[in-house]
Amino acid sequence: MLSSPRTLKFWYSPLLLMVLCAFSLVTSPLVSFASEDGNLVLALDIDGTINPAVVDYLDSGFTKAQDNGAYFIIVQMNTPGGLDTAMRDIIKTILDSNIPVVTYVSPDGARAASAGTYILYASHIAAMAPATNLGAATPIQIGGLKGFEGDRVEQQEDDNLSGKTALERKIINDASAYIKALASKHGRNGDWAVKAVREAVSLTANEALELDVINIVAEDVNDLLRQLNGREITIKGKTIWLATESVRVESLEQSWRYKLLGVISDPT
Repeated sequence: MLSSPRTLKFWYSPLLLMVLCAFSLVTSPLVSFASEDGNLVLALDIDGTINPAVVDYLDSGFTKAQDNGAYFIIVQMNTPGGLDTAMRDIIKTILDSNIPVVTYVSPDGARAASAGTYILYASHIAAMAPATNLGAATPIQIGGLKGFEGDRVEQQEDDNLSGKTALERKIINDASAYIKALASKHGRNGDWAVKAVREAVSLTANEALELDVINIVAEDVNDLLRQLNGREITIKGKTIWLATESVRVESLEQSWRYKLLGVISDPT
């Protein structure tokens, strides 16, 4: 999966579910922040596959940001992809957020492949470091039901679904519609998003900026904050303008609990 990053569907064994549930009951409080001036920017970090542990960590982070009056959230991301259900849970959290979400693919050498591409499209602001890439968003299956071998089509006139089973075509068409809807919500390039799903194409950061796939190419977090200053964002039907001159960035580190859950739920 890591050598060919794609969105994954995964089915857990009963034993794994029991272990996940057991560890989810273990309490490990997150660092507490106070935002007296309203200029707190909470930085969260995704470094690895998209899985239930990441969902739990981000949910806690978004709640912490809301409770402490964070100005906006930065999600720094480096991922080869992950589980479809986990990805959609993260996207729901982003879309439901009352706080602007800036997703930043970094550092140099990082990627937002597969599930990461969808998350980038869902965010209010999509940013990348110069030597990063995104794309290769074709969904595949691990385990579960298989399509019938005799149910393959020879040729499709308008897409690259030749030789796919009915189930595979259904999954790809669903993913295409999903990412196109995310692109439309934030005014980004929907045609390329569909190509990333159907043809597994990828882009560098500069190419993504030229094609209106992302909003910003930034060298580091300080450069990102500089370019965010004065930028317009529409959230929950309201238009706001970011002012970042005096913000302070606080990072929310993952506890041992999230790291352990990440190992247990990693689809690889």
